Amino acid sequence: MGVLLVLVSCQKSEDPTPIIENVHNASFKQPILPVLAHKDLNKVVKLRFYASNGADLKVNTITFNLEGTTDVNDIKELKVYYAKQEDVELDHAPLFGQTTSITSTVSVSGTQNLQNGNNYFWLNVKLNGVPELTHKINVEDVSLKLSNGEVVNAEMEEKSGPQKIGIALLQKNQNNVHTYRIPGLATTNNGTLIAVYDNRYFQGADLQGDIDVGMSRSTDGGQTWEPMKPIIDMGEYGGKPEDQNGIGDPSVLVDRETNTIWVGGLWIHGYPGQRAWNASQPGMTPEETGQFVLVKSEDDGVTWSEPINITSQIKKSEWQLLLQGPGKGITMKDGTLVFPAQFKDENRMPHATIIYSKDHGVTWKIGTGAKSNTTEAQVVELVDGSLMLNMRDNRGGSRSVAITQDLGETWSEHSSSRKALIEPVCMASLTSFEHSEKGQILFFSNPNTTSGRTNITVKTSFDQGKTWPKENQLEIFEDLCYGYSCMTMIDENHIGILYEGSAELYFEKINLNELFE
Repeated sequence: MGVLLVLVSCQKSEDPTPIIENVHNASFKQPILPVLAHKDLNKVVKLRFYASNGADLKVNTITFNLEGTTDVNDIKELKVYYAKQEDVELDHAPLFGQTTSITSTVSVSGTQNLQNGNNYFWLNVKLNGVPELTHKINVEDVSLKLSNGEVVNAEMEEKSGPQKIGIALLQKNQNNVHTYRIPGLATTNNGTLIAVYDNRYFQGADLQGDIDVGMSRSTDGGQTWEPMKPIIDMGEYGGKPEDQNGIGDPSVLVDRETNTIWVGGLWIHGYPGQRAWNASQPGMTPEETGQFVLVKSEDDGVTWSEPINITSQIKKSEWQLLLQGPGKGITMKDGTLVFPAQFKDENRMPHATIIYSKDHGVTWKIGTGAKSNTTEAQVVELVDGSLMLNMRDNRGGSRSVAITQDLGETWSEHSSSRKALIEPVCMASLTSFEHSEKGQILFFSNPNTTSGRTNITVKTSFDQGKTWPKENQLEIFEDLCYGYSCMTMIDENHIGILYEGSAELYFEKINLNELFE
């Protein structure tokens, strides 16, 4: 009997890839943004939740640990919004849940269907009144409870909190003003903060338009502010309506010897529907060219003078335009008043410069152009008595910096010019402080980018502006914004900064310890 042999070839196969179900992970991050008093919504946490089987799941509860928050009683209400995409306008996002029962560990309940893949939740905070401006809001841990009973702990993406408390000083459409722009900020000898800005009543564009210079005043270091007051309004001059008599781009200066407060503005008469930067022409009269106008207060900002037109003192007839900073001016150690300024010459080329007064504002003179194709500038006096002019440069990429020893008759390029301070072509702020131990310190703020006005950052220099160490910088606003800012010393320990959001002005108080020890 024959034997049948059957040979079977067996090849060992690899283990099949296991099918993984119910993959969930979550991460969270606090943005570099202030938590603003007077704002109903402030972004505090962006929470990303990934679900492989999102269609079968719901989120029922999200819990936040507020450890590191200065005082949870600063918080009036928490709201959580849901979004299917990372970037979304929260005004159009569905509300997941909200609570006014605020403790150090707080849960927000709701029912949210999920999609496969990434889902996003935003925690928003509304503050109780105006908390102390040195306080902060912080979130240390976040967890989600799902409809299947699972609890998912979120990982912190990067340490960016805690977030500073600030004030939404002026918001879009507040006081029937469409847009607030162009901040200036100064501290009087009495410690009063004077904020100035454009009231752009019906639209957000630059002059020409119905624009006045507005002013806000604080006598307690920026904690509270008096109602907005227009302080330069050219009315219906020359029989033309107010939208043909706009005045704006203010700069504020405090005379340290007399405590007189000066505010400069650019007045444009006529030119309906045109931009002043291009429409203004050579000449001296309001009908021909933009006018350099001042007002003053001799009672710490309570009342203000009628407009004082100094155009004939400082403008050359062939120039097409002359205007101030904007931002702020200074008083030099010898009592000279100095405003940063800018002019467009007969060839329409802009130059940053200064104007100055040696008789407390009775008469004014002007310097020469520090550098071509520069515009909005800020000025400080250095230890040796020279003036540093820090300028917006239309070439883009970085700031130009020039020095004068003779009130702008001649200028030399500073070693940091076009090197040390990047910019996306924007107005910036520069201020100085005589520290009891460190000597003169310079502080600078602008959007810390080369394109797009984002990442407003305060920087510090201990060597007369030659270097700005990264370890002595503080980013305060990461989102896209209009980007202008102005700083002042509130007291020996704090800086005040007024800066633009989008059509709004925000104020923050920064402890010097956040910039250096």
